[in-house]
Amino acid sequence: MRAVLNAYGRALLSQLHGKMLVLSIVPFLLSVALWAVLLYFCLQPMVDYVHLQFAEHDLFGASTSWLNTLGLGVLRTVVPPLIAMLTLLPLMILTALIFIGVAAMPFVVRHVGGRHYPQLEKKRGGSIAGSVAAALGGFAVFVLAWLLTLPLYFFPPAALLAQVLLWGWLTCRVMTYDALADYASAEERAELRRAHRWQLLAIGVVSGAAGAIPGVVWVGGATLAVVFFPFLAAASIWLYIVIFIFTGLWFEYYCLEALQQQRAQRTAAPAGASIATIATTTE
Repeated sequence: MRAVLNAYGRALLSQLHGKMLVLSIVPFLLSVALWAVLLYFCLQPMVDYVHLQFAEHDLFGASTSWLNTLGLGVLRTVVPPLIAMLTLLPLMILTALIFIGVAAMPFVVRHVGGRHYPQLEKKRGGSIAGSVAAALGGFAVFVLAWLLTLPLYFFPPAALLAQVLLWGWLTCRVMTYDALADYASAEERAELRRAHRWQLLAIGVVSGAAGAIPGVVWVGGATLAVVFFPFLAAASIWLYIVIFIFTGLWFEYYCLEALQQQRAQRTAAPAGASIATIATTTE
C-alpha cells in the first residue's frame, strides 16, 4: 500500500496548486447552471408526485409510526420532499462526474503526465465517448443500488457505509478509465486493473468516504435540507467536484506510476529471456 499512500501525498500537493483550484470553477458553473434549470421545473412536481403516492397508499401512517419508533417523529412532515431530494442526489453526482471527465480530467492528465511522466508513451486507448460510456454504465448500477439503499437513511451509520461502498466502486470504475485513457492501450488498462484491483478499490473507498459526506449531512439536518435545498445542492455539487478532482489526481498518480512499472517489467522480461537464451546457446 506504499504506492497508494505515495500517490495520495502527491495528489494532495497537486490539489493545492493554483491551476487545480481554478479547475473546479468550470464544472461547478456547468453543473449549477444545469441543475438550476432542472430544479426550477422538476423539483416541485416531483415532491407533489411523492406526496400523492404517500397519500394514495396510506404511507404517511406507516412512515410516522416507523419514525416514532426510532425517535425521529419530527421528520414525518419532511419525508416526501426528503425522498425527492435524495432521489435527485445521484443525478447531481452523475452530472458532476461527467463534467469532471470532460472538462477537468484532460487538464489533470496533462498536469500530472506532463510534469512527472514526460517520457511515458501515450497509446490513447480511451476516448471522451468511452469516458462518458463508463460513467453512464457505472451509474446505471450505482443508481439501482442507491434506490435499494434509500431505507437505510433512517439509520445514518448504515447509510454512510452503503454510500462509501457505492462511491468506492463507482469512482474506481470511472476514474481508472479516465486516468489511463491517454496513456494506456485497452489491453494495458485491463491488465493494470486486474493486477491492482484492490489498491484501486482502496483509493475509491477512501474517496467514497469523503463523497458520502454531503448525503449524510442532508439526512442529519433533514428539516434544514428541505428549506435550504437549492443552496445545499450548490454546495454539495461544489464539494463533489473538489472531491472528484482530488480523486482524479490520486488515481492519475497511482495509475501512471503503475503503468510505467508495468511497461518496464515487460521490457525487462524479453531482455532477460534473450540473455538466458544466449547463455544456453553458448553452453
